Amino acid sequence: MTGTFEGRRILVVEDSPVVADDSSEILQALGCSVVGPAGNMASALQLAEEGNVDAAIVDLNIRGGKSFAVLKILEARGIPFLITSGYADWTMPEEWSERPRLPKPYTADSLRMRLAELLVEES
Repeated sequence: MTGTFEGRRILVVEDSPVVADDSSEILQALGCSVVGPAGNMASALQLAEEGNVDAAIVDLNIRGGKSFAVLKILEARGIPFLITSGYADWTMPEEWSERPRLPKPYTADSLRMRLAELLVEES
């Protein structure tokens, strides 16, 4: 399983410093390189557009707005992503309704499993 993650560049889009730090630590422990974390829409959009990444973990709500523009860029570039949220209401447009999700708070094991599924599906 370690080989699935080793050297993978994972974009983290998360506006909570605590969650961003925890996610980064989990990813690094798996052997991933963390891109970001992007804590606001401007940096998230720039990294989604220009970053050399293999996958992304994107919080649905960034600083009061939805991250749909980031998801559109990632999708257009063919970069797989997990959508995260701490809110019970996961109201999503139809185009994103079938995308992999990871409810917060998540554990290291749940992040590892969902990311493994995402990377295997995209291989």
